[in-house]
Amino acid sequence: MAVLPIRIMGDPVLHAPAAPVEEITDEIRTLVSDMFETMDAAPGVGLAAPQVGVPLRIFTYSYEDEDGQPWRGVVINPELWMTPPVPGEPDEDEESEGCLSFPGERFPLRRAEHVRVVGVDLDGGPVSIEVDGWRARIMQHEFDHLDGILYVDRLGASDAKLAQKIARKRGWGRPGASWMPGVDDLEG
Repeated sequence: MAVLPIRIMGDPVLHAPAAPVEEITDEIRTLVSDMFETMDAAPGVGLAAPQVGVPLRIFTYSYEDEDGQPWRGVVINPELWMTPPVPGEPDEDEESEGCLSFPGERFPLRRAEHVRVVGVDLDGGPVSIEVDGWRARIMQHEFDHLDGILYVDRLGASDAKLAQKIARKRGWGRPGASWMPGVDDLEG
């Protein structure tokens, strides 16, 4: 297994829709293993293949619930259904999220409270996940990556302007920008 470099905001792979996985091969299994290692080293609660430079429809997730119970897996070629988000401004304390491709920052973002994700696992078996709350947020965030959308693309006007200013200041607006979990200092 290997920790992979995580692509940062300006890399084109993050802004283009990912291709479906046609066949689950040993290369795909190795990629998923490396994605788990990278996600854990970052540390993060989810990681999409485009974030490590691979334009395929795969994401991993890992979250520990309030009782300390682990929730971890991979979804290949996911489809997402969600309830509409509640209208209004997001609560900065309850609805802020961050991203490994926009590291060190968090912004409030309204998401749907309930989602259903279906796809396949590494054995080609069906995956069906129906979740609420933070788990639903993780699913939506990672699914967005597969469509070339970063969470900062969904921010309100003032937060989007601040995110752009941060990206320019840190030089993240260029192709190939990346960082290595456990190696690079991202305190900006």
